[in-house]
Amino acid sequence: MAKVTHVIKRTGALVPFNRERITNAIYRAAIAVGGRDRSIAVELTDQVVKVLDSLVLPGSHPTVEDIQDIVETVLIKNGYAKTAKAYILYREERSRHRRGRTTHQSRDSSNIPYRKLWEALAWAVDHDLHTMERLNARVAQGEFPEIVREAEEFYEHEIATAAQLIQERRDQLRIVIVAGPSSSGKTTTTTKLEGLLGKMGMRFVALNVDNYFYDLELHPRDEYGDYDFETPQALDLDLINDHLARLTAGEEVRIPFYDFKAGKRTDGVTPVQIGPNDMILIDSLHGLYDDMTASVPDKAKFKLYIETLLQMKDPNGRFVRWTDIRLMRRMVRDSLFRGYSPQQTLEHWHYVRSSELRHIIPHVNTADYIVNSALPYELPIIGPRLIDHFAQWVDDYQDDVRRQDAHSRANRVYELLKMVTPVHDDSSISSTSLLREFIGGSAYEY
Repeated sequence: MAKVTHVIKRTGALVPFNRERITNAIYRAAIAVGGRDRSIAVELTDQVVKVLDSLVLPGSHPTVEDIQDIVETVLIKNGYAKTAKAYILYREERSRHRRGRTTHQSRDSSNIPYRKLWEALAWAVDHDLHTMERLNARVAQGEFPEIVREAEEFYEHEIATAAQLIQERRDQLRIVIVAGPSSSGKTTTTTKLEGLLGKMGMRFVALNVDNYFYDLELHPRDEYGDYDFETPQALDLDLINDHLARLTAGEEVRIPFYDFKAGKRTDGVTPVQIGPNDMILIDSLHGLYDDMTASVPDKAKFKLYIETLLQMKDPNGRFVRWTDIRLMRRMVRDSLFRGYSPQQTLEHWHYVRSSELRHIIPHVNTADYIVNSALPYELPIIGPRLIDHFAQWVDDYQDDVRRQDAHSRANRVYELLKMVTPVHDDSSISSTSLLREFIGGSAYEY
């Protein structure tokens, strides 16, 4: 019986076989349907490897598809039909995503209303910021402070519009949800929104859903030791819903506390209760995910979605990708405030994007309002802080078949930043700017 030593990837590359990848895939599928026992995933992996070893001929190697077919068979054979279904669905989603990339289709904008995109583009054209050449030209003419002022006014207007819409429904609302993908600016937007609504006489009680994370050891982990905590299943959704139902009914609950350094949750720590005229304020990646707030009727929820809807073309006629803007924001923020190097952020980003495509973007059309948090001036500010890193990563990942995602992103962003005229003086950016959430110097506490 041959032993599997290597696997043929979809690109044709031959890579060392790693059974941990099978365990992680099974465990991730199990978590999607409520399972939390990693030992079962390990036992099922043993069966998959045994089947593989029995089928592989000396000198031959299985493909990724071969292994996935066997995983599905083993799951069903052992009575894990729901886990098998989750695994199959994820496999199909990844396949569709790959097909989309090969045909140059972008899913970033698939759920954003065209009117919202048109408004963003019209604003960019009106302010001569719809192409990188025009941005560079305005910077060269000494207009950077003016660009900052224009962009900040547009963003503040977006928040004011959201506040007005909430105010109009204040009598029926119990929860205001601020959702959006990583580094879209949820925290600053939430802070500013709360301030505006407070002036309108509304009072909010913040519910930090990060405290509902499962212990870190219960999250899927890849062969590099990186945890996938980007999915909504990383949160105790049942406990969140129980607490939301009781809070909106006027009861007191004791919310948990999550220690991010230790990766541990302690239940029943902080007493929370809301008054009859109070609202719950939730700032969360997955705030639009139905299962997170299923215990509260839709009419009692206002859902706000944040995204960097930048409408700017590079010199090659391609729109700057929103995900690249957010990646750079997160790199700078994580290195300043969270102890993660820019390289760690890049290598983790495939988890971020996978979860966004599965659990965030499909729900955008359920939002009551969308705030555009794009700031055209941030490219000249963030670019100089990162361009040397991206240049190095392009070389470092060139021949690493296991880091193809990191290499493709690094190459794309590096080519983008080379086209941007850098600005090293950020003194024209106020302490209340959203960008300060990422580059430091904010008047707000995060």
